[in-house]
Amino acid sequence: MTRVTLSGPELVGLAVEDPGASVRLLVPDRSGLVIPNWTGNEFLLPDGRRPALRTLTPRRADPATGELDVDIVIHEGGALSEWASRVAAGDDAAISGPGRGYAIDPDARAYLLAGDETAIPAVSQLLEQLPHAATIAAHVEIAHADARFALPAHPGASIEWHVLDGSSPPGDAMVTAVLAAPLPDDVRIWIAGEAAAVQRIRRELLTTRGVPRSRAIIRGYWKFGRGADESTADDES
Repeated sequence: MTRVTLSGPELVGLAVEDPGASVRLLVPDRSGLVIPNWTGNEFLLPDGRRPALRTLTPRRADPATGELDVDIVIHEGGALSEWASRVAAGDDAAISGPGRGYAIDPDARAYLLAGDETAIPAVSQLLEQLPHAATIAAHVEIAHADARFALPAHPGASIEWHVLDGSSPPGDAMVTAVLAAPLPDDVRIWIAGEAAAVQRIRRELLTTRGVPRSRAIIRGYWKFGRGADESTADDES
């Protein structure tokens, strides 16, 4: 994972109030930044191609200095990884947002957090901002054992890392961990990751176990099998 800092006068005043919010990044290709046109149905570049638009968690926003940090998972292939690997100071980029984040209930005392590597920035924010009196069970799925790194400290947090079996589909280890986790009556739930995996979790928790929808935010961040340059819609309960 690498951190990219975006800055400029256009970002002065950009405030991100809640953890787990989102921004949309227009990923420039090697020829530079080209702003797409809105057709009334979708954004298209002048040559008719769809632009590479990616949804990211704003890890840190400083409205006074006009700086915005985003953390990006580096992997083989994909416009975002390729851009993050080569971007340099002074390069142009474009963002929009922020989208709504997670409104923390200051009176809640039990939280269940879960996600894959794409959710680590949001999980980190939640660990920083959830009430210190709360008890937090956090489960993070990673593709390789060496992908573990220090998350923000929280006095009531227990963090478990789950390494995905190479023969299993993305999200499988996260699903297993979440469905085995205790669910206190007043627990608040925040989960994000691969779309099919969070769909399984949503069905089990909300439909089978009857967890109130008002206490659960469950988001699909990406879809396994979809091309790296195809945009995906955020799926949320």
